[in-house]
Amino acid sequence: MRLILIVVGALWGAWSGLLLPRAAHRLSVDPEEPWKGQCPDGHPITGPFDGWLGRARCTADTRGPQPVTTACGPYGPRTPAVSAATALVCASLAAATGPRPELAVWLLAAPVAVLLALVDLRVHRLPDVLTLPLAAATLALLGIAAGLPADAGSWVTALLGGLALGATYLVLYLINPSGMGFGDVKLALGLGTALGWYGWPVLVTGAFAGVLYGAVYGLGMVALRRAGRKTAIPLGPFMLGGAFTGVVLGAFAVA
Repeated sequence: MRLILIVVGALWGAWSGLLLPRAAHRLSVDPEEPWKGQCPDGHPITGPFDGWLGRARCTADTRGPQPVTTACGPYGPRTPAVSAATALVCASLAAATGPRPELAVWLLAAPVAVLLALVDLRVHRLPDVLTLPLAAATLALLGIAAGLPADAGSWVTALLGGLALGATYLVLYLINPSGMGFGDVKLALGLGTALGWYGWPVLVTGAFAGVLYGAVYGLGMVALRRAGRKTAIPLGPFMLGGAFTGVVLGAFAVA
């Protein structure tokens, strides 16, 4: 059964990962700017749901009465790499969680988490349109999972964990607003919910891992002289990486 779930998770991650580069391109804008509606060469992005779904490959050269002569081709983050990374994340979650109801929550949240990491890496921004629904959906879906047989977590602790980690990041933001964005505070709500599902030790582990990953990256960039001590770095990917670490360890611990 676990092997089947790993394969299913990998296939889900690979397929959903194919759709992330277009969304990452469209969401990678500065605050107050509208979402991108064009490819890098200026051709309109079209498709289902107002162009949000589809591969990140412009085919404007084949459309219209006067098609352009130069094909734009792919744009955004590299699709094969994103698809492979998402597949690896989902397969790892399936391997750790096994046939428990919360696995569906992790698999649904994983592509959103990868998308958030991509956007934050590109423009140092965590859009509300992703962070807030992620927190609300994670809490709601874990509530459903808690009512099903064979669950291995606590919805109450998940709720308190989201509030606790969100409050912690809010305090850090108020102390040093130049060191992080308010999007990190909103992201912490969802990550704390996921980590809290497996208990307080897992929450602390995941939160600490995120800080550690960010610190190692920052020190590495300084050592390589690619950044200074005051250079801003995107915290989202490292927070997400720490949460992934905590959830995997927590799932294995209760297996």
